[in-house]
Formats: sequence, C-alpha cells, structure tokens
Amino acid sequence: MSESDRTLNFDTLSIHAGCGSDPTTGARTIPIHQTSAYSFPNIEDAADIFHLRKAGYVYSRLTNPTVSALEEKLAALDGGVGATCTSSGISAQMLMFFTLLSHGDHFVAASKLYGGTLAQLRYQFKRAFNWEGTFVDPTDPNNFKRAITDKTKVIFVESPTNPENVIVDYEAIAKIAEEHNIVFAVDNTIGTPALCRPLDYGAHLVSYSTTKYLSGHGNAMGGAIVDGGNFNWKKEPEKYPTLAMPEPAYDNAVFADMFGEKAFCMHTHAVGLRDLGMNQQPLNAYLTVMGLETLGLRMEKHSKNAQQVAEFLTNHAGVDWVSYAGLPSHVSYKNGQKYMKDGMCSAVMTFGIKGGYDAAVDMVNNVKLFSHLANIGDTRSLLIHPASTTHSQLTDEQKTAAGTRPETIRLSIGIEDVRDIIADLDQALNYAMSQHKACA
Repeated sequence: MSESDRTLNFDTLSIHAGCGSDPTTGARTIPIHQTSAYSFPNIEDAADIFHLRKAGYVYSRLTNPTVSALEEKLAALDGGVGATCTSSGISAQMLMFFTLLSHGDHFVAASKLYGGTLAQLRYQFKRAFNWEGTFVDPTDPNNFKRAITDKTKVIFVESPTNPENVIVDYEAIAKIAEEHNIVFAVDNTIGTPALCRPLDYGAHLVSYSTTKYLSGHGNAMGGAIVDGGNFNWKKEPEKYPTLAMPEPAYDNAVFADMFGEKAFCMHTHAVGLRDLGMNQQPLNAYLTVMGLETLGLRMEKHSKNAQQVAEFLTNHAGVDWVSYAGLPSHVSYKNGQKYMKDGMCSAVMTFGIKGGYDAAVDMVNNVKLFSHLANIGDTRSLLIHPASTTHSQLTDEQKTAAGTRPETIRLSIGIEDVRDIIADLDQALNYAMSQHKACA
C-alpha cells in the first residue's frame, strides 16, 4: 500500500487503489494482461528478476500485472503490506499453511469452518503433509490457548463463520497468539474488509475466497492472502524456517532479511506460486477488481437486508431457531457489535425449520426468487441445505460442531428488494408447513 493510499477512505480506495490509468495507452480501466510470459530488456535484467534482486514480470504463474493490481487493491483495503492471489479460497489456505508449516507441525483451528475447509484441514493436511490439527470451539478464546503445543505454528479461524455467522473475539485470540509467538490467521471471506479488518485487531494474515463477496457477482473464481507485515519472523528463526532461514531455491536467501515486512507475500509468490501453481487467472482478477469498486455499497445493502430477514425468520411460526450475529440472542452478538462496522454482520445465516430434514428439503425445493446452489456472496439471494450438500461428508458430531443439523438451511442474502426476499421465504416456509403437520 502506498503512502498516498493510507490517507484515503475505504470507498475511495476500493475504486482507486492499484488501478491508475494504463501508462502506455491511457486506458482508465485496468487491462486484462492475457499473457503467459514477458520479454526481458536484456540478459542482466532477466538474471536480476529471476534471482529476486529486481522487481519484474517473468511468467504469469508467479506474477501478472492484472493480478498485481488486484493484490495491491486488497492490501490497501485490508491495511496490509502486500497480498498474494490464488485460483480459489481453498488454494489460498493451502498456500498459507504451506508457507508456515513443516512436516510434523501443529495448528489450532476453529471447529466452526466452511465444510470444504474442514475437510482440507482435517484430512488432506494430515495425509499429505503430516500437519496435525486440533479443532476447538471458537466462541471461547481460551480453547485456543489450551490446545497450543510446542509444535503449534498457526491459529486459524473463520469469522464470521459459514454457515452459523459466529464472530470471534479477535483481540483475545491475538493476545494468545502473541504470548506464544505464533501466527494468527483469519478467513475474512464473509466479513470482507468493508465490514471488518482483522489486521486492525492483531491478526497477522487474512485469507479470502475472492469468489464470494469481493467479486460479488458469482462470475469469478479466486482466493487471496493479505500479509499484515506485523509478525517478527526472526524472533525464533527455527520456528518459521521458510521465511527466517536460508531458502535453497533462491541462493540461500533469507526472505525475512531480504524483504523485511513483506517476507511472507514475497515467499508466497516466488516459492509458493512457482512450486504449487495455484495462480489466479487474469480475467478472474479483472472481474474481481471491478466487483471491489462497489464492495462498500454492496456489503451495507447485503447486511441490512440480512438483518430484516433474520428478524422475519425469528417471528415465523415455521422456524425453530435462527443463527445470525445481528440478533441479540446470538452467542456472537457482542462481538458483532464490537468488531463489525456499525454492527453489520454480513449476510450469511442459518435457521432451523420445524419438521426437520424433510421439511427443509421441501422448502428448498419450492423457493422462487432464491437460487439453490453451493455458493455465497452473490448479488442474488442463495440458499442450500448443508446437511445434504456442503457438510454432508462430515460425521454427525462434526456437523453439529460446524453448526449444521438435519433441519438447517443456509441463506446468503442478496441485494434485491428485501420485501421480495421475505415474500419468497414466507411462501416456501408456508408450503413446507402445509406438507408437514409437525410444523404447525
């Protein structure tokens, strides 16, 4: 983030950061650099760029000007020093843990995570890399402290969570991470920097599925990690050897010495993207840049609509319970008021329909306006039945820990007129109630 960016407010940054006029053509909208590789002016420059002695573009798996514009914008919006974009949110998590952990290391993660994240962390990390994870209830910060071992390198949470809308106590967890000199990383996909900036509350890294609210229109896959530049990698060099000790792939350079506060995002580009290959495509980056220009406007509309929907559901005869942090009855209500902008808790929520699994199926099958699909963060209102889809491969115990029960329906509230959203939910709920006398 440039010094001039630090003086600008969020909605201005969302339009201007990383996206000036093209210096060659004067085009005001960033171009899509649909190229695999880049010409070098001479062999000396090529050697310097390859060995990280000079900034420049080599190959679009590592860096691309359109993707770089998105990275610069994301870093500015989150208050970070840099960012690394990837092909998806799941790949962003993979890249982050790959950079921080070595064989046999340990991490502590929230038990309330998106189902795909849980599967990646719980099963694939152990199988492929022997990374051990302990999963704890994030509503009590002390659970993280109790789970830390001498091999723990990362505390990882999703906040607000998908699908329960749980919001963690960032400052309390950050204090625990600081006491143990370990990285505190937050998946802020649902919050977005428009509503919450975890780096402001002590987090070190922030990850995203840019596919969701950041792009906002359901048309561009991507992920990102924003580097806060606020972790001292050299305090215990042996703890994070990829950043604080010699890197054999680059002439034994020590990234923390060579790049200082930007060590993490430089390593994720130079080593991570090069060797794992999960780079974001230029077209997707372009679409996400366009989406970010309206992020502040959209998140306010999403959140205000969601608050009204949650209140409607709370009072509906066919609804047993509602999980949304904007409701005073929610376990995260106080954290939502403290950490989320103006108490706006984004737009993902769950509720339990009376009549259980079968009633949930009938409701989902009878919405008219809502789209039934496996995504969140679209301009359109979306819904899904997690127990039969996104969380279906978890055990019953794991489903409960993640906040999904047989009767659970997940909503991602869009930016349509809220009266139309509520009317569609009402008719679908009433239909399900008519089919299941237990709902009456």
